[in-house]
Amino acid sequence: MLIRSLLLAGLMAAATLSPAHAEDEAGGAIKTRDTGKGEVLTDAKGMTLYTFDKDTGGTSACDGDCAKKWPPLLAAKGAKDDGEFTLVKRKDGKQQWAHEGSPLYLWINDKKPGDTTGDGVGGVWHVAKD
Repeated sequence: MLIRSLLLAGLMAAATLSPAHAEDEAGGAIKTRDTGKGEVLTDAKGMTLYTFDKDTGGTSACDGDCAKKWPPLLAAKGAKDDGEFTLVKRKDGKQQWAHEGSPLYLWINDKKPGDTTGDGVGGVWHVAKD
């Protein structure tokens, strides 16, 4: 029992001393992860997020078939802007997370957390970095 109490106290102390990371942003919807491409932004499940060069002015240019391959990182109802993580309104009226004004997307061909297979696709898709 004493060991369990000491271990729990140590974990709680470590948690309060750890620096703030992106997982503290956007209500936990966005995290960071080390990959072969360096530290990238991910969704809450650890799946890599991407930006699209054709997005301009904080507006998503990826709808229809594009959004089937590159699902937007949709915000939960009631989500609010959080520092460099903001919300952009999509054509369908849904809210999508953006980083520094760039809408964020997932890639349908990434199969597990840490995959970055969408980086460089078509020369216009890039891993999102903080």
